[in-house]
Amino acid sequence: MSTIKIMALGGVRENGKNLYIAEVNDQIFVLDAGLKYPENEQLGVDIIVPNFDYLEENKHRVAGVFLTHGHADAIGALPYLLEKVRVPVFGSHLTIELAKLVVKSYNATKKFNEFHVINAETEIEFDETTISFFKTTHSIPESLGIVVKTDQGNIVYTGDFKFDQAANKYYRTDFSRLAEIGQEGVLALLSDSANADSAVQVASMHEEAEEILQTIEDWEGRVIVAAVASNIARIQQIIDAAEETGRRIVLTGHDVENIVRTAIKLKKLRLASERLLVKPKDMNKYEDHELIVLETGRMGEPLNGLRKMSIGRHRYVQIQDGDLVYIVTTPTISKEAVVARVENQIYQAGGVVKSVTDSLRVSGHGNARDLQLMLNLLRPKYLFPIQGEYRQLDAHAKAALAIGFYPENIFIVKRGDVMSYENGDFVHAGAVPSGDVMIDGNAIGDVGNIVLRDRKILSEDGIFIVAITVNRREKRIISKAKVHTRGFVYVKKSRDILREASEIVNQSVEKYFTKDSFDWGELKSTVRDDLSKYLYDQTKRRPSILPVIMEVK
Repeated sequence: MSTIKIMALGGVRENGKNLYIAEVNDQIFVLDAGLKYPENEQLGVDIIVPNFDYLEENKHRVAGVFLTHGHADAIGALPYLLEKVRVPVFGSHLTIELAKLVVKSYNATKKFNEFHVINAETEIEFDETTISFFKTTHSIPESLGIVVKTDQGNIVYTGDFKFDQAANKYYRTDFSRLAEIGQEGVLALLSDSANADSAVQVASMHEEAEEILQTIEDWEGRVIVAAVASNIARIQQIIDAAEETGRRIVLTGHDVENIVRTAIKLKKLRLASERLLVKPKDMNKYEDHELIVLETGRMGEPLNGLRKMSIGRHRYVQIQDGDLVYIVTTPTISKEAVVARVENQIYQAGGVVKSVTDSLRVSGHGNARDLQLMLNLLRPKYLFPIQGEYRQLDAHAKAALAIGFYPENIFIVKRGDVMSYENGDFVHAGAVPSGDVMIDGNAIGDVGNIVLRDRKILSEDGIFIVAITVNRREKRIISKAKVHTRGFVYVKKSRDILREASEIVNQSVEKYFTKDSFDWGELKSTVRDDLSKYLYDQTKRRPSILPVIMEVK
């Protein structure tokens, strides 16, 4: 009997950062390696990836990384994982090409080349298990689910999916294969929950295409489309609408250019003529009604690009009277405030905003009914809701209960939980490291809660710097305290506070010199505490206080 363990290093109780582990005896199979984008309070952070400590410690047991699709939440953390654990990477043709773009853009992994292209018919045999795949429907072609075969039954990971009866061949779910996997026997199902809290029918790709075409066709001026670069289905719908309405498409971002060119090369994007694509520098050759500007922004985030367009800071485009800004992506809840601010700026610049979600329920993830259909097709013994916030995982569990699942067979796990299959049941068997690793520029993991707290304080209450020069041996002040502040108070109207703050620092140092012992850290802490109390009493604010104590011998 095989020893089976299931873990999630990301992707549970959060959106994105998908990384799941299936262990069969001594081999570790990594299912996806994704990132997530920072929340509003994570100031200055570029992206967040999972903690790879467990995989690094057990790298000799890792058989490979198996990818479900080419979105950042499934492939974005690959370079940071491969830097620590050099193992083969498996995925569909498009997924691998997009993964290569990500991996080769990172210096530490640009020479990595152990990629393997697979498809829905591929079976990969390992020592005591076989990995196979099945077609799913998502917003990018060649999305696959993964099956890890064990002697106790299959472990199935759906990846991101929905059911769409009108999907074309690159997006079509293989229902017969799902039924076949169910017949073989599924021990555990790790299933997408990102839209589980909705029972509303998601629009089909055909309905989305019709809505996009109608909107662009009805607008007389320039159309600026905000989309996610890796949503190939949406990019195809924009291309089709451009062809139908006689418009040209301007690609404004490096990311979307790479992704579109890659998809065209692999024939996963249909383009009637290369003439349809116009370089930004050639926009002035066309009338406004002849153009669609496709804005995806850096890393596929279009909102910042729209903001720059509305305030005249975009490299190529400035929003003007008569422009329609058409948002064809669904922003996360955490971005709602940002979306509202950007919409205000667009209207102030003379543009008009419309969203595809104004008239359609759009998502690349199945609703509660889709999740129940997946459960009925696969008939797993155990369900692990994944890929979503807790409320979505809980909604997935409730949907399973409604079709007869036993509550004891549903596990809403935390990141790092080790679920071990023992004596015919999954039991909690400890935990492994699983925190967030924040990437800030070239810095990996050195931005933690303390740094974020300091950034938050600096952004809200500013910084207060005090400099004083002392002679430690003689225990006296050589040069009295001078204060400098940024983002705390308006200096011209707060001279009394600054003067009194300087005097408090002088008194703190003199008082400290009366002690027998001397420690630089303790002296700075004393100055900081006394000054913090005074400033809060006077202003009810707590700036970041930086004491600079210099010594003269």
